[in-house]
Amino acid sequence: MARIVQKYGGTSVADVERIKNVAARIKAIQGEGNELVVVVSARAGVTNELIARAKAVCPMPSEREMDQLLAIGEQETIALTAMALQGMGVNAVSYTGAQAGIFTDTVHTKAKITTIKAKALEKDLKAGKVIIVAGFQGINEEGQVTTLGRGGSDLTAIALAAAIRADKCEIYTDVDGVYTADPRVVKDARKLAEISYDEMLELASLGSKVMQSRSVEFAAKYNVVFEVRSSFNQNPGTIVKQEVAYMEKVLVRGVAVDKDQAKVVISNITDRPGSAAKVFRALANAHINVDMIVQNVGRAGIANLTFTVPLSEKDKAVRALEPALREVGGEAAFDEAIAKLSVVGVGMKTHSGVAATLFQTLADAGINLELISTSEIKISVVIKKDRADDAARAAHAAFGLDKL
Repeated sequence: MARIVQKYGGTSVADVERIKNVAARIKAIQGEGNELVVVVSARAGVTNELIARAKAVCPMPSEREMDQLLAIGEQETIALTAMALQGMGVNAVSYTGAQAGIFTDTVHTKAKITTIKAKALEKDLKAGKVIIVAGFQGINEEGQVTTLGRGGSDLTAIALAAAIRADKCEIYTDVDGVYTADPRVVKDARKLAEISYDEMLELASLGSKVMQSRSVEFAAKYNVVFEVRSSFNQNPGTIVKQEVAYMEKVLVRGVAVDKDQAKVVISNITDRPGSAAKVFRALANAHINVDMIVQNVGRAGIANLTFTVPLSEKDKAVRALEPALREVGGEAAFDEAIAKLSVVGVGMKTHSGVAATLFQTLADAGINLELISTSEIKISVVIKKDRADDAARAAHAAFGLDKL
């Protein structure tokens, strides 16, 4: 007997038939004598529909009310899934994030989990119940509903697996596992049998849609081994864990593209100590993630500052920057027609020439580089959005990822 945490994404529970299919899978696994906690997302499309409705009644809805609204999507799914299981003779019970004891900080729409009080979960597991938990949501110490950001159901599952000391954690989605690139763009992309936390974290944060990056970071911190697999078949997926056999033998493990990016250029900023700090403090206070920062050498007392932000947070960035720019001078221009291409691999730590190969490959394809950022295990470049897919295919071939 094993204690298992499973997570099913929005496409896996998109309609009644798929919910029934998920319930049948859960019943079969429980029938083998396993204890199960199942995390579910909102049905595919529901969250976007709720966001559209909110903006239709108020162009700038408050983040607190957005959390109140968006939490509804998962609550629908947990109830329907529990009902489907009960109809199959399975003793199932649904829990909201708050009922499951998931406590967060006070930041709305991007809350971080602070603790999980799993006493109620443990009681129901011992009673032989299958527990269905709403992903993506929690409650803060003030009793306010909070949400964990896009992809937050992944984080819910990983955190619950750590809290109840699960033997297995399975992330079910609409793909078979983690691929060397998006198979919808790169036709010869290969599924990886296993990947390290570090590589998975980079791929997730750089545009791969398979996992939320914060969930991978949490898994690495608490050493939660998990498997990414499809809910539509029984094929084995990709194991994500601390160390894998290949590690530094393979140079590059994957290529990621993120088209949800905007480039921000702040020109004619006052070149004195503290100017950049004021700009980025304003963005940090608005909880906006910033990436790929470049500042040129100041001349005649002025300088230019360039960085990227998520495209979905561009309007929030505009508002956040206005008071800061009144202090330090300068003006901000936004370019939405860009994408971030990244190559990732632990092998980069001990091999040279990755940057040269990537840059030459893109040059041969006639693709210009606007920004460059590196770490020990990744290289990212900003390019024009309309060339992103071409760049992904070229990089994938250049590093021989079709032969893994």
